[in-house]
Amino acid sequence: MEPSIARRLWTALEPYHAMAYFAPEVVSAMKDIGLKGYWMGYFAGRAAPMGAVPAEVVSATFFNFHPGLVHRAIPDAWGFAAPADVTAARTAGVDAALRRLLGDGAGGPEVVEAVALARRAAAAAGVEGRALYAGYASLDWPDESAPHLVLWHALTLLREHRGDGHVVALGHAGLDGCEAHVSLVASGAIAREVIQPNRGWSDEEWDAAAGRLRERGWLASGGEAGDGGDGVRGERLSDAGRAERRAIEEHTDRLALGPCEALGEDDCARLISLVAPLAGRIVEAGAVPIPNPMGAPRP
Repeated sequence: MEPSIARRLWTALEPYHAMAYFAPEVVSAMKDIGLKGYWMGYFAGRAAPMGAVPAEVVSATFFNFHPGLVHRAIPDAWGFAAPADVTAARTAGVDAALRRLLGDGAGGPEVVEAVALARRAAAAAGVEGRALYAGYASLDWPDESAPHLVLWHALTLLREHRGDGHVVALGHAGLDGCEAHVSLVASGAIAREVIQPNRGWSDEEWDAAAGRLRERGWLASGGEAGDGGDGVRGERLSDAGRAERRAIEEHTDRLALGPCEALGEDDCARLISLVAPLAGRIVEAGAVPIPNPMGAPRP
């Protein structure tokens, strides 16, 4: 099976999962249980399936956030709400948001069919070296009477499984969190203004990371710097840097291929065809901005 099918699956599923980071219902649910501010809700909500872990574990598994941003939210969040309560609140917020965004389609036959395929794929993903995926895999599945929520859980499992693999690929390439962002921006895939403020890195830290990449030959020389393809003048990948970034993405796709192989090409393509229209409705409703800090394209 071509690894590119794993990227097609991620493109289709990411908005369905990622609406949880933007939906007002989820943000409100986090505040209602006592969490303080957006970022505490974000870090606690995503990390809660791993338990009351320290900031260092969140920084390690999330990989590319400034540690200071994480430390301002974790472990204080666990003093306001236990991880199980955070997970329950997040799930309730996701439920309400999806019911609003999908309307009558939340329980439609396409969602029910997608659930069966996505659960098979998610169950086939191994936990070895996949800390975030393992945390979510330890949770009980939502009740089948809410298929839209079961689908969200299955796609979240697949998304975090892929994300864990992406961290492996970035580490294999020798990148730290800030360098990963600088190289992605230099590839033209996303604008610096979209990602830097949402990951907490200062201009000085960003420029230092660019300097390290330049020393490694990943960035074009000063005379070659220009429009990186995102409409913003700045750093640009060298030929060697483009090859390295391409290798990272291909490595990520290979590591995410297991669930696709378990489904087979036809069922994987069917899952993509079922989820992409749902993800499109979510994006068109404004629940996931394009562009976004995850780098997810329009499905």
